[in-house]
Amino acid sequence: MVSRDTRNHKKVYNGGKKKTNLIALFIFTMMGVIAAGVVAFLIYGTVTGVKKDRPVQAEAGFAADAGDGYTGREPISADDPAVLGVQAGTDTDEQAAEETAEIPADDSYKSRYSGVYGRFGDDLDDPEYLTANRIYVLDSRDGDDSGVTLTFGGDILFDDEYAVTAKLKENGGEISAGISPELIDMMHASDITMVNNEFPYTYGGTPTPDKTYTFRADPPTVRYLSDMGVNAVGIANNHAFDFGEHAFADTLTTLEEAGIPYCGGGRNINEASAPLFFVVDDVKIGIIAATQIERNDYPDTRGATDTLSGVFRCMNPSRLLADITETRAKCDFLVVFIHWGTESTPETDWLQQDQAPKIADAGADLIIGAHPHVLQSIGRTKGIPVFYSLGNFWFNSKDLDTCLVRATLSAPSGGRAALSDLKFIPCRQTGCKTSLATGEERDRIIADMRAMSPGISIDADGSITY
Repeated sequence: MVSRDTRNHKKVYNGGKKKTNLIALFIFTMMGVIAAGVVAFLIYGTVTGVKKDRPVQAEAGFAADAGDGYTGREPISADDPAVLGVQAGTDTDEQAAEETAEIPADDSYKSRYSGVYGRFGDDLDDPEYLTANRIYVLDSRDGDDSGVTLTFGGDILFDDEYAVTAKLKENGGEISAGISPELIDMMHASDITMVNNEFPYTYGGTPTPDKTYTFRADPPTVRYLSDMGVNAVGIANNHAFDFGEHAFADTLTTLEEAGIPYCGGGRNINEASAPLFFVVDDVKIGIIAATQIERNDYPDTRGATDTLSGVFRCMNPSRLLADITETRAKCDFLVVFIHWGTESTPETDWLQQDQAPKIADAGADLIIGAHPHVLQSIGRTKGIPVFYSLGNFWFNSKDLDTCLVRATLSAPSGGRAALSDLKFIPCRQTGCKTSLATGEERDRIIADMRAMSPGISIDADGSITY
């Protein structure tokens, strides 16, 4: 700029206006020198960081290219001294850091699961919020984008005074001695794997008087859940209170310390009825657990109240139905894991048939049943799949057909995640061990399930259609 201006003014001087143009030349030369100095100072300040209040243009959480190593697509960090503002102006360092901290970085849960954040407004980066709302953010176990998988099994028992766990200890004490490695692999591969935890974890307590079977497992056996791949349990059942109030409290503490989410029981009715939520691959799944059993006014298993611990009872389903409707508005897919039916019979009973359509109408997307200890039919009510009983998964020494159920969810659309695949996986409990059924045994179990489930199609690999 200086040399260009100087050349222009030399042309005027050569035209004969010598004195005047000498003065003008001098003035413009000095102006050029001053301008060059200002430019040099600004460049120096930018490079060395002298100009601390420099504005940085930021758009959608990314820093603009300011000549300091940013490419224009790197996430803003409040801790990075190179980024001191988020909009044009003269923000101080402290103000800029506060504003920048509100923008989620690429590796934040709020950013990774922006769909869930947008649909439900959950602050997935706030541990206190997640704890208060019982939300668990999980990394996908299978590592692909083929869909979120949920796997469910029936009743389990870890009491070493009964056959399955006693036999397990005789055979070395590892869960693979009681459940086949193929099944363990399936359970570990599922994003969420849930079973019915049909006993308390405790060393103490007093067995319920006059009750034929009372169960209790040593608290360290809770590790078997993780060994199996289980990352959620239902405790709404008729054995959760077998050894009384203190044993029930031990159970809650044991599960919490082991990091196993539970539902269907709690220190009061609000805890007992509270749903679990899981966020996986930008899908939010809700799970509610409740029990009809025992079906009398004075049950051995205490129902939770405003002031007393216990399980979430639903003989009168009014609270359950209200909770289902409320919970469905907070998630993309809702499972109701319900303890109901008549023991040791494959036929569903009147109360299962009465409540299933009400649960579906209230907002459930999938109903999973337990308690009868044997397989019961697969049905459909109000367009919703119902597995009336999954039977024992790993519970006693009887030779029984059993199963896993695996549901695969597609990406949410219109606030609902659809079932893209639903599968019945035949298994056998025999000789105190549960194994994946194969060959003729597998074919027989699928054929038996087809026969008891009219209107339901189950193909050779267990896939279910209606």
